[in-house]
Amino acid sequence: MDFIAGAIGGGLSTAVGYPLDTVKVRIQTERHYNGIWHCIQETYRTEKLWGFYKGVSASVLTVSVISSVSFGTYRNFLCTICKLRYGAADVKPSKLDVSLAGGAAGAVRVVLMTPSEVAKVRMQTQRNPHPSALSPQPVSKPKYRGSLHCLKVIAKEEGLGGLYKGCSALLCRDCSSSAIYFLTYSALCDWLTPAGKTKPGFLVVLLAGGFAGVLAWGLATPMDVIKSRMQTDESDQHKYKGLVHCARESVRKEGAKVLFKGLGLNCIRAFPVNMVVFVTYEAVLRFTDHY
Repeated sequence: MDFIAGAIGGGLSTAVGYPLDTVKVRIQTERHYNGIWHCIQETYRTEKLWGFYKGVSASVLTVSVISSVSFGTYRNFLCTICKLRYGAADVKPSKLDVSLAGGAAGAVRVVLMTPSEVAKVRMQTQRNPHPSALSPQPVSKPKYRGSLHCLKVIAKEEGLGGLYKGCSALLCRDCSSSAIYFLTYSALCDWLTPAGKTKPGFLVVLLAGGFAGVLAWGLATPMDVIKSRMQTDESDQHKYKGLVHCARESVRKEGAKVLFKGLGLNCIRAFPVNMVVFVTYEAVLRFTDHY
């Protein structure tokens, strides 16, 4: 049931946070925006509401699968660690156990999510003016007609490596942030749950999930910036040779502050999104346990 609960939570959370994710990606990869509000205004002026939801259908489906794998891997990995260390799966795990299981969940997730992340970022940064904004007809036909078409074009033009661009940055981002994510959620639930209760109340789940998301994304933002920049680097550009080169070039041209582009937006988005993830996850598990 961990897999099903994770899938439902992931799908709902993506629908909630996708518009802000689009704004975040554009701020991280393009230099002409003065800030969050300027990016929102420009996106709406030229592309209307649809500009914020480019690639959302594939993202909802993909994140549902990835969230399912993430929560399922975390729970099963944690049970395995407890069996090996304490002889029983239902023993209360230590903070180290939770961190290791969270890191493992992040690593497994990267293998599945990198191609969809590349397609999402390419779709979000593609300029596709709304017909009524500038002229009666679109200026030019967009290169990518949708998420699946985007993946097909990337595979054709850039090969399998193109689908896994930014994988190294994504691995660094997700292993560490996933460990922090599950550790923070577990620690806050333990701390806020009254003595004598075996499970946290839904208000505790909401707060713990929200704060876990904020902390994890706060720490993950530098690698998130590098990941987004590597993934927008198309075959005819070759701006970046790898993770270190991308980080070095970005800092050289824009200063160290470039690594924190979208930090505020990541944290704002993370709270409601991860509240939805965890409260849905817990609700589905408790519903199935009850019936």
